[in-house]
Amino acid sequence: MRAVIFDLWDTLVLYDVEHSRATERRIAERLGTDPDQFHRVWRESRSERDGGSLADSFRSVGATDELLPELLDLRRNAFREVAVPQAGALETLRELRQRGLRLGMISVCSEEVAELWEQTPFAGLFDSTVFSCSVGLRKPDPAIYRLALDELGVEPGDAMFVGDGANDELAGAERAGMRAVLILRPEQDEPHWEEARGWQPRITSIPQVLELVE
Repeated sequence: MRAVIFDLWDTLVLYDVEHSRATERRIAERLGTDPDQFHRVWRESRSERDGGSLADSFRSVGATDELLPELLDLRRNAFREVAVPQAGALETLRELRQRGLRLGMISVCSEEVAELWEQTPFAGLFDSTVFSCSVGLRKPDPAIYRLALDELGVEPGDAMFVGDGANDELAGAERAGMRAVLILRPEQDEPHWEEARGWQPRITSIPQVLELVE
């Protein structure tokens, strides 16, 4: 094993559903839109947002040029608040680097994540960071995995992918030639995602990755 590639949400950082909905409600309020209606529209447009411009997504739901900076700041501030590493994540990443492994991260995300990445506790710990919004690719497209592997300078068979299973990412990683590992929250028996249920191998904390690369 020469490299480990991580997912972001519900892998390195927990995805806080309530925090996300609260941010949506603040945005809906500024737009003068019903929060439930905004939630439906915003969810339906996620693939476009995760593959392109956040500003364009806001314009598509009625944001004016005058309001746009405020809405973008709401998203930026929301990401700053939730970009908290899971327990043991930073220590594990540093130990993997100490062992000589290359580290990558692939995230399906909107622009504020890529924009603010170097302000997070993860700054400087990865040899490759691939954000869907920046490259126009989403998991499980094989090309997004190949991009990370090329940046890391490793062959697929020498790399492990760790994720929570969203976006069919585990099967996508294996189709790209990597070994894929499911990470669950400790309280979970199975992942939310149907395509990842029953997946093996599985772990419940980031530090357990160290046992898989020995």
